[in-house]
Amino acid sequence: MTELIHIAHSPDADDAFMHYAVVSGKVPAHGLEFNEVLADIETLNQEAKRGTYEVTAVSLHAFAHLDDRYALLNTGASLGDGYGPVVIATSALDRADLAGRTVATPGRLTSARLALQLWQPAAICVDVPFDAVGDEVRSGRAAAGVIIHEGQLTYRDEGFHRVADLGEWWTRETGTPLPLGGNAIRRDLGADTMGRVAGVLEASIRYALDHREEALTHALAFGRGLDRARGDRFVGMYVNEVTLDYGERGRRGVELFLRRALESGLVPRLPLLDFVR
Repeated sequence: MTELIHIAHSPDADDAFMHYAVVSGKVPAHGLEFNEVLADIETLNQEAKRGTYEVTAVSLHAFAHLDDRYALLNTGASLGDGYGPVVIATSALDRADLAGRTVATPGRLTSARLALQLWQPAAICVDVPFDAVGDEVRSGRAAAGVIIHEGQLTYRDEGFHRVADLGEWWTRETGTPLPLGGNAIRRDLGADTMGRVAGVLEASIRYALDHREEALTHALAFGRGLDRARGDRFVGMYVNEVTLDYGERGRRGVELFLRRALESGLVPRLPLLDFVR
């Protein structure tokens, strides 16, 4: 009898690219049946606190609240190696200008929000849906905002100034990629099922990387207006060799990110980092 596994991820080009093969039946399922669920990342963070889905994309910030229910899979990471969420404004500002001022962030448990808090602890975060950040800044309700997803490539088209690239800052400061998102799997599935799921999802990412144009065509349906060139660039930023394996730098980056957050009182504990293979 097949075992049903819900895979929840954001409706974004990079997530769609890495999950293409598994949801399209392009790779062996090893006795598992996969059902795709789409929701924005902050919704998924909150659903993970309830253990809703067997496998789910989560912010690595959120994982500090989830390791009692979930383990991190070794595949499926979104790491910003010298790039990441961008702090934008309608005029030229710097880090000091944002002390004591409102910054729109894309969700309380997002890694983008945590990175902002580590970069400028004196900023006042106001959480809005990720696709409303630009409107908050443009309207003047926020002095700046943190944009994620394809907005990292399109903010100049919308007339915004870059205050900082939080991934660039993090990598320059630590020598590690900025940990943004990962795939988490529910611990109550047991070691055998967890291992089989890990293998299928790794095969799905390999398939997409090996059949890039095919997988990219699927992913661009989730690109929110990105043309093929920009879509390809965006996917390449977040689905690459480290998506197959965090690697030593990636694992060190995750631990350092969460350790600094713990030292700053921004997360409740340093979670158990399993990296299930």
